[in-house]
Amino acid sequence: MTQRKDIAVARRWVVKIGSALLTDDGRGLDEAVIRDLVDQLVRLRERGCEVVLVSSGAVAAGLVRLGWTSRPQLVHDLQAAAAVGQSVLVQSYESAFAAHGVFSAQILLGHDDIIARERYLNARGTLNTLLKLGVVPVVNENDTVVTDEIRFGDNDTLAALVANLIDADALVLLTDQLGLYHEDPRGNPDARLVEVADVDDPQLDGMAGEGGSLGRGGMVTKLRAARLAARSGTETVIASGRLRDVLAGIAAGEPIGTWLRTGRQPQNARKQWLASMVRATGSLELDDGAVQVLRESGRSLLPVGVRAVRGEFARGDMVSCRDSEGREVARGLVNYSAAETRRIMGSPSKAIEGILGYLIDEELIHRDNLVLV
Repeated sequence: MTQRKDIAVARRWVVKIGSALLTDDGRGLDEAVIRDLVDQLVRLRERGCEVVLVSSGAVAAGLVRLGWTSRPQLVHDLQAAAAVGQSVLVQSYESAFAAHGVFSAQILLGHDDIIARERYLNARGTLNTLLKLGVVPVVNENDTVVTDEIRFGDNDTLAALVANLIDADALVLLTDQLGLYHEDPRGNPDARLVEVADVDDPQLDGMAGEGGSLGRGGMVTKLRAARLAARSGTETVIASGRLRDVLAGIAAGEPIGTWLRTGRQPQNARKQWLASMVRATGSLELDDGAVQVLRESGRSLLPVGVRAVRGEFARGDMVSCRDSEGREVARGLVNYSAAETRRIMGSPSKAIEGILGYLIDEELIHRDNLVLV
């Protein structure tokens, strides 16, 4: 993407909204803000877009409901606040979407859901299925059970990882700032807004530098999130959630906020990330037909094309796909364990359930999780 108007072609969006916007700076959930945000998301859907919402606000909403005037320090107190606030938050979104005849679904993710490969596949599959069904996933970190050692740390990071999960075209980080500035606008009222920049430009680090207890409007975490999202080719826009119809403006290519562009083709970026993610733990020997299909058609690998299984691996592990001469053709995240694959190899997909007694996926490796080498 080289022009702002090109963002208008984005069809899969992840939109993240921060606590300050949702809770009127900590004074309880602002129902008017939630309704307005949902109205904008529904209009994006009416353009033919798929949307995932990553929402902060659970802890802040819980503090208000419990009557606590300050944020507690103890982990269990924070988790209790998150548990109380999460139900309030989800109910508010559910009601707002229902007014448009749209279903929403609560998705609570933890660190292991992204890092552990089997759970990564499960999370990706669930999100993609919900989008296919026309449901809007509302994602938050599972604050009620995580600890500081295994948390994402902020919902900007979570939103970027969700963008990686679903191969999003666009990530929008809604904040209470207009975007990223060349200098801290709190110290220099004449500071210029960065309208567009390459996401990997090292000069951005100095612009987003700390400058306060939360950074410059949290820009440190937002820049980090944009770079994470760029691994799968996602374009990021940082913009003020207080602007009227901000999502419609971004989708129309208007010069709103800060656009951090990747300069990469989405599919190529995802494949590069996937290829470097992990080492192969086992291998599959493919017949000539399967090798040809992978090389020429870019389709998924089906069990019928597998002749032999080597090594031991679990669902979600990276495996190497090789031809009859032992040459590596591709690698990808496998949907079945080595033991299961040995039982179903050489069989058509329709026979999997009869052989195993259950069906996880029709593909042994889905094309989205497969990269040619």
